[in-house]
Amino acid sequence: MDAEASPPRSISGHLRGALQACRGVMAHLPRLALDIALPTLCVSCREPVDGEGVCAACWARLSFIERPYCPRLGIPFVYDPGPDMLSMEAIASPPAYQRARAAVRYDDVARTLVHALKYQDRTDLAPAMGRWMARAGGELLAEADMLVPVPLHWRRAWRRRYNQSGALARIIERQSGVKVKAEVLRRVRATEQQIGLSRAQRATNVQGAFQVSPDRQADVQGRRIVLIDDVLTSGATLDACARALLRAKAAQVDVLVFARVVESR
Repeated sequence: MDAEASPPRSISGHLRGALQACRGVMAHLPRLALDIALPTLCVSCREPVDGEGVCAACWARLSFIERPYCPRLGIPFVYDPGPDMLSMEAIASPPAYQRARAAVRYDDVARTLVHALKYQDRTDLAPAMGRWMARAGGELLAEADMLVPVPLHWRRAWRRRYNQSGALARIIERQSGVKVKAEVLRRVRATEQQIGLSRAQRATNVQGAFQVSPDRQADVQGRRIVLIDDVLTSGATLDACARALLRAKAAQVDVLVFARVVESR
């Protein structure tokens, strides 16, 4: 009697599977409706786009940095001066970090991407930007022990709700396998925005602003570290971060950014 009263197990299993499938469809309906009502737009030209926020035309306008470039600072050369030739900037004012690499020049499209990620909650841009960075910094990542994103002061982090450098670092971690150690470096002093400051003022603004956490000194000692940030302008912020890590006995500090300013010659 019991066997006749209850449905076969196979039928019950099919019913449960169908119910779960319906629940999955219902859960995705709001997102589907939103995608139909508000299609993804290119962050630069605002045209509809499939994918991660950059249309093919704007992608083609990005100035990717390729060799030849300065082996120290990653500044692209107009012509190939030969192996191991340093740029004038690297000779005249060498930074505390050993090497710097950037995916693209900081032009109009790159600026729009950076500002959207940093100020407009466009975290959907981080995967593409992070993959380009991982490609540009392959030689640095192959030798690295850890990734350290440039930290925000806690007040700015609270207002912005996330650190764009940390978002990029997590993508690079997945691409390279090098672990992110965001907790080793802290911004212990709030600083002014660097925009509009001269090179000397930028250096003064960030002096003493970064510190390795006392309980993380052992994590840094003897390690090869890659600092992650969105933009390299004068290099003052990254230089201050590198000095803090080197004071904590890091073996080497390199820099990997999405975009860098390249002065016209």
